Amino acid sequence: MDGSSPPTLPELTQDETRRYGRQLVLSQIGPDGQRRLKGARVLVVGSGGLGSPVLLYLAAAGIGHLSIVDFDIVDMSNLHRQVLFTDAEVDRSKAESAADRLRSQNPHLSLAVHEARIDADNAAELVSGHDVVVDGTDNFAARYVINDACVRAGVPNVSASILRFEAQVSVFDPARGGPCYRCVFPAPPPAGLAPSCAEAGVVGVLPGIAGTLQANEVIKLVCGIGTPLAGRLLTFDALDARFRTFEVTRDSGCVACGDAADPARPLGLDPEATPATCDAAAIPEMTVEALNRSLADGTAPLLVDVRSEAERAIAAIPGCTAMPLDTIEIAADVLPTGRTILCICHKGGRSMTAARNLRELGFDDVASLAGGVDAWAARIDPSVARY
Repeated sequence: MDGSSPPTLPELTQDETRRYGRQLVLSQIGPDGQRRLKGARVLVVGSGGLGSPVLLYLAAAGIGHLSIVDFDIVDMSNLHRQVLFTDAEVDRSKAESAADRLRSQNPHLSLAVHEARIDADNAAELVSGHDVVVDGTDNFAARYVINDACVRAGVPNVSASILRFEAQVSVFDPARGGPCYRCVFPAPPPAGLAPSCAEAGVVGVLPGIAGTLQANEVIKLVCGIGTPLAGRLLTFDALDARFRTFEVTRDSGCVACGDAADPARPLGLDPEATPATCDAAAIPEMTVEALNRSLADGTAPLLVDVRSEAERAIAAIPGCTAMPLDTIEIAADVLPTGRTILCICHKGGRSMTAARNLRELGFDDVASLAGGVDAWAARIDPSVARY
């Protein structure tokens, strides 16, 4: 958005004037800016750690229409950071729970709920008709498909990511001269190299900081004020309370927004071109059901848990040898040869990396547990904690 005046702006009611009074007195917003907020349509993909503060603050600020996309349900492990939800919402739809909370927060808000996973088939339709898109997802497949759909539609993409104590935020808006997500991150890292928050952890306040920054960018874009983060990548280190800004530029050769970009190119990642697919293909996976059967009949492989000590203290499959991923190089001195080794982690990413590393160390018969301890807890042993 460039701040140019839309054809018509909705009028503010007396109640809205009272509700948004502290914003109305800001010269940069005022009545015209508040009417712009009321007339805006914003798509928020993900209502979790990032989406929670985004949705709460945009609803409170007076964004007229919010569309929520989320396929997940609320889990107890979400509650330390996903502040839209309480214990009462556990096992409920995130999208519906979020909508209920927002309706109670601001009765003037129009909402659309999409209980779906955004993908190449629905992304263009979901993005269509919105002024700004907020990417609050936690996986690379979604980030690339959101980016591509936004580029095609000419809609700004307010993106953020978080891990452990670090966050990054940017606005990807090639329609107005900035780079897109692919210009900065042309391809995702190989599987296991960039662990998810579920695997690596995240401090609960961090998504609140990053998500609030995203909401601020949306307000700036809608009102046409300030300097958006387009062309800049903002990072935050929560341990040192340090912000840094890096200049990022558009790549003229980018497959999504470059000079020769193919408008007919399928949205999202090309599985055949993703390094992680090739790396993972050579490593076999064992299901938790197959592992359970092998434990029962005495044919189980050697179980090697590659998670941290803190993770193993939360939940573990009995009988595992502990060998954190960053110590896997000692395997040749510790693990026996001539036996199948099954690597185990939280959800299956780091175990795949560990299995590849073991193969490079000369262990030929290695495999990874599909879904990791999380799948074991969900499908085999409910007494094991999910986290």
